[in-house]
Amino acid sequence: MEKANAELGVEQGRIDCRVTRWYYRRMALAGGMCLLFGLYFLYDWKVGYPKANEIAAQQEWFEKELLPSYEIARQAERLAEWRREAEEKGWPTGKADEAPKWVPYAAAKGWPEKPKRFTQKEIDEQWWWGMGTLAVAAVMGLAVLRSRNQTLRADEDLIITPKGQRIRIAQVYRVDKRKWDSKGLAYLWYRETEMGPAKRAVIDDLKFGGADRVMDRVLSGFRGELIEKVEEEEGAEEAERAGQENK
Repeated sequence: MEKANAELGVEQGRIDCRVTRWYYRRMALAGGMCLLFGLYFLYDWKVGYPKANEIAAQQEWFEKELLPSYEIARQAERLAEWRREAEEKGWPTGKADEAPKWVPYAAAKGWPEKPKRFTQKEIDEQWWWGMGTLAVAAVMGLAVLRSRNQTLRADEDLIITPKGQRIRIAQVYRVDKRKWDSKGLAYLWYRETEMGPAKRAVIDDLKFGGADRVMDRVLSGFRGELIEKVEEEEGAEEAERAGQENK
């Protein structure tokens, strides 16, 4: 066995694989984006959408009340009196004999030319989206915290996963490497006893630096089923990694 391992380049002794900086950076980036989106959604729920509705209501008032009152005053030849009253109330008065116009009035206040009115359902949806994305950010944060002391270990004939699974290499009967080259993920199926239930363990080369050495050790004397050439649909590896950590 030692000669075979030497030919394959598999080192002897214990291998300790700790969490990589790449994993922390990626999780921080993804979690930070979820946090920002969550806060943005909640801002729209609390401030943005209600404010937009206030502006839309102002436009409705402008078109249905202000302009008709101007037209009535014009026809009654009371524009001077109407303008005095409008100025006292802070209303737009227009220029010379022109009626007030919404576009310059809105622009002076920093309002959009065509404000949108949001339904209560749309406003409520922002709350749900905000809380949902914040929950995802929290899950990622917890995953990072739980990963700080995690280690993937391998002795000469034993693998200890970050979840504490103790797997004798001789117990492994199937290895799935279909995601190894693209995502750094491999799956080991094993039985603790000959008639025991099948169990699965994950080897994550992107999260744990040096996991490829653990895989080399597993494969050095492996005689079971090796799956590596069958195409598989793309999956969400971040969700899978976070899910594995939080089980």
